[in-house]
Amino acid sequence: MIKEVGRLNLDDYKILDAEVEKIFRNLDKGKSALAEKQIIDIGNTANYFVREELGKRLAQYSGKGELDDICGRLLENFIYGVRATALFYFYYKHQEHPERIINTLDKTFETVPWESETICFELWKKDPEVMQEYMPLWAESDNEKKRAISMHGMENIAYRHPQYVLSFVSRLLDDESEEVQKKVSHILTQVGRQRPVQCYNNIRHWLIEGDEKRIKTLWQTMKKLANIYSQRSRRDKTNEFMNVTQKTIADWRNDSNPKVSMMGSKLSGIINKKRKKTQQNQKVANSGNNHPSR
Repeated sequence: MIKEVGRLNLDDYKILDAEVEKIFRNLDKGKSALAEKQIIDIGNTANYFVREELGKRLAQYSGKGELDDICGRLLENFIYGVRATALFYFYYKHQEHPERIINTLDKTFETVPWESETICFELWKKDPEVMQEYMPLWAESDNEKKRAISMHGMENIAYRHPQYVLSFVSRLLDDESEEVQKKVSHILTQVGRQRPVQCYNNIRHWLIEGDEKRIKTLWQTMKKLANIYSQRSRRDKTNEFMNVTQKTIADWRNDSNPKVSMMGSKLSGIINKKRKKTQQNQKVANSGNNHPSR
């Protein structure tokens, strides 16, 4: 029995491989209905890793059975895990043809949201040129979930192509959807960590031209970045990020534009509050260390 939760172990993989061999034999014998039932039985699980590994193994099928037709139907199955398994099948089968994967995601971004986001993230990492061709079209969709997922994983190209990402995000900056706004803030935070100069310059420009709603989105972004700056841990914090963030907040406090100066003052307040709390904690720790032993 394959585990229902968590990553798979060697025994799980052996069971899965044996089940997939049975499916392949039935496909080769023309027993499509039986093969489909077997896929449904295994895919009907809450375990993400089972669904992915099953889809990946099914994608290795080289026979003449009707596996494409079966998985095409399973994309619309009423069971979530089965739909996810079928999505992974097409993902792994079309690794060399990312545009086909995107066409499949067009059908699943709402019905299989978690796995669709995972795949989008990987495509921005491995096939950014194809994503740059298709995702601007998604960003213009009437569907807010499609607009939001168009940015998912875009942080993978933020370091190499920061201006492309910032230009893309600028089109969705005033989107009415809260889900889209959250994704905008997330992407800007990631760009800010990797390319702070470009990110902060754009945010300042957007602040000056923006209304209250836009300012709220940008505030959420800058608040996250200020909190990252204030963290004691240096994990994922470069000297460039630290130096540019410090200088930007200082400059913004004295900016001639009231929107920018207000943002700078609020960010400075966050950093000062965090610094005082850290100093107080350090004093408490030091006083405990200096207490004479009895």
